[in-house]
Amino acid sequence: MSGFKGKFHREHLCSRFTKDLVRRSRSRCECCDQGGQQLSIYEVEPLPEEPSPDHALFLCESCIKQIKNPKKMNPHNWRCLTETVWSDLPPLQVISLRMLRRLAARDEHWASELLDQVVVNNAIDEWCDQAT
Repeated sequence: MSGFKGKFHREHLCSRFTKDLVRRSRSRCECCDQGGQQLSIYEVEPLPEEPSPDHALFLCESCIKQIKNPKKMNPHNWRCLTETVWSDLPPLQVISLRMLRRLAARDEHWASELLDQVVVNNAIDEWCDQAT
């Protein structure tokens, strides 16, 4: 399914695990840890055929906007990566590494230094490289 119906169908499938994400995130953005924000499911690409909480994060609007539009990234908002990159949660590791790479490419020295310290397993590294 593609187009509007496909998107609606996928959102419906994702909504089945919203409660799991709320519990896992403690109702806080899983990236920046902000509470009191409206949170949405963000699926980490590439998308599996069947939506899964193992491929999704519960994020605030600000984080989602900056992930989707790297040109509008505010590097100071991403200092949270110094903690999230060490997460045991695979989709959070992937997003953290992708954002650190973007920041390092923009000459954010703290991001480059952090990337030099991070060691991830091959599966996470491959997933990072599979962004569309």
